[in-house]
Amino acid sequence: MPLDILISFFGVSILLALSPGPDNIFVLLQSALYGAKVGFFIILGLCTGLIFHTLLVTFGVATLIKTSPTAFLILKIIGATYLLYLAYLTAKSKPMTLDSSSQKTNSPLSYGQYYRRGILMNVTNPKVTLFFLAFLPQFLYSSSITATQQLISLSALFMLATFITFNTIAYFSGTFGRIIKQSPKAQYILNIVTVIVFVGLAIKLFF
Repeated sequence: MPLDILISFFGVSILLALSPGPDNIFVLLQSALYGAKVGFFIILGLCTGLIFHTLLVTFGVATLIKTSPTAFLILKIIGATYLLYLAYLTAKSKPMTLDSSSQKTNSPLSYGQYYRRGILMNVTNPKVTLFFLAFLPQFLYSSSITATQQLISLSALFMLATFITFNTIAYFSGTFGRIIKQSPKAQYILNIVTVIVFVGLAIKLFF
């Protein structure tokens, strides 16, 4: 993978992992309540679930590239439209808050149960597949390597970025929790940056 593609893809992946959403907010809340180790097992489950979406998208997109350029073009248009829709949702989202009464308590579930919950959350979310369809193909970087191999490499890099970012959120859950409670402006700025990224990716995908 060319260094410029690796850096840009990894950087965007980290930014998207930081952008407030159901997964990282769930990791934040559970880590703030029960500790970073609980957050780690949830993250492990979420990243395991990404394998399902990776396989679905990788072989589906690779088949389209080989068999039908027209169908792949339609897929790109749908993907770009979906990215613009995500930008719209991000732009109109309200700042999230963390219950100020939250205090760290003993976990009611085992680590294995948190791991399975993370897998279930990810696998049953069709938006992850749609996002992968919109996001991954535009970073294909070589004509001499199969699309399948490239998409698997990109997916693995995305998982690594998600794993590192989410674990950072879990580890610093107290600090992040205070930011979310006390600084809606910080969320607003992050949302604006995310909107710009989504719109930029959509434009890139269109053309």
